[in-house]
Amino acid sequence: MRIGFGVTLAALAASAVGGQALRQSAPLTPPASVSTPARATPFPATQALFDGYVRDGKMPGIVAAFGIGDYPTQFVAAGKLSTNAAAPAVTPDSLWRVYSMTKPVTAMAAMILIEQGKIGLDDPLSKYIPAFKQMRVLTSPDTSLDSVPAKSEITIRELLTHTSGLGYNISAKGPLLKLYEARGIVPAAVNNEVEALARRTRPATLAEFAERVATAPLVAQPGTEWHYSIGLDVMGRVIEIASGMPFDRFVQTRIFDPLQMRSSFWTVPAADASRLATNYAFVGDQLSPVDPGATSVWLKPPSFPYGGAGLVMSARDYDRFLHMLADGGTLDGVRIMKPETVRLAMSNLLPAGVTFGGVAGNTGGTRGSVPMGYGAGGSVYLADGPAGVPSKGTYGWGGAAGTVAFVDPVKRIRGTIMVNYFPADRWPVREQTVAAFASDVTRLRP
Repeated sequence: MRIGFGVTLAALAASAVGGQALRQSAPLTPPASVSTPARATPFPATQALFDGYVRDGKMPGIVAAFGIGDYPTQFVAAGKLSTNAAAPAVTPDSLWRVYSMTKPVTAMAAMILIEQGKIGLDDPLSKYIPAFKQMRVLTSPDTSLDSVPAKSEITIRELLTHTSGLGYNISAKGPLLKLYEARGIVPAAVNNEVEALARRTRPATLAEFAERVATAPLVAQPGTEWHYSIGLDVMGRVIEIASGMPFDRFVQTRIFDPLQMRSSFWTVPAADASRLATNYAFVGDQLSPVDPGATSVWLKPPSFPYGGAGLVMSARDYDRFLHMLADGGTLDGVRIMKPETVRLAMSNLLPAGVTFGGVAGNTGGTRGSVPMGYGAGGSVYLADGPAGVPSKGTYGWGGAAGTVAFVDPVKRIRGTIMVNYFPADRWPVREQTVAAFASDVTRLRP
């Protein structure tokens, strides 16, 4: 895979948990007790799977966090932060580029403001950013910039569910991609080399970014189809306006600090650089470093905080975020959102008549047999999976470098998988890990 600026960023599209995140065949129930085998883990099948990944050279390291109800989070880890023989072993506190797993965080920040009445779910976007009042829609998005007036305004609901008609540089083609590049509508980081190119045109503030997005034509009429987009990046600017504080500060003060998520960063502090995994790309069957941890682009401040793909996080931290969702907006006695707000966020918020069928395989997405909808920044199961697993209402999303997150609010099961390589679907880690986890938990049932 060639990594570069522009069309090659299509390989960096955020992966969706999509249709097969939880296709294990046995219902999961919290174990009454956990015995520890020789490897001192309650999840020997998952541990063996991870050990095999590392032994076979499929990845240098992997960490997963699993939660069942309010039992202590269980971590399974194997390998190192890089292929360097002297690299530290991965741990629950290792740092990983989560790319589009940033989107659920941004979406829940928006839901906090919706709960407070500072944002309306069906408000027009122009209420917050007037430049979006009159948009135009491309007639042939892949081949031409010819356009017609939008029939309706973009709404907040449509931003949160990728139905606004906004596009994405990772999937745009032809003249539209060139337009995005020329106007700096490229809200993501890859490595220092790509970043130097992006900064030639990318705006320096989130406010300016949103204004530039408003000058670009849409790829579809608002509210008419699901199209993966920069909607959550624009949502970051709405959060700034509605809250009266910078987007990243709002997330820090309303989500990260109350949840004691101390390893979640838009910029990795120098003191924490030794915890950051190297990101790789597969060249044939060989791993090639794209962004070494020691010199990572994430050690420098971004142009602005990217609400769609900007966070570096640990497995421990992402699990705390999911645990809060599983517990109806509260964790360790600290309330982030009301239970009804969490239920709304993790429900199908798609506009009437719009469906979600997953995203392309090269972004890590899948198209399963269980019908899905889309909530605030993540996919939602609309029916139970095989044998009731996953439950109807299971919510999740993933990242371009292979990370995965899901939460089943009915069974109160949650999972986070951290790896860092492109493309996200190089190996079937999501399916194999969840199947192994299901096998382990079934074995532990009383």
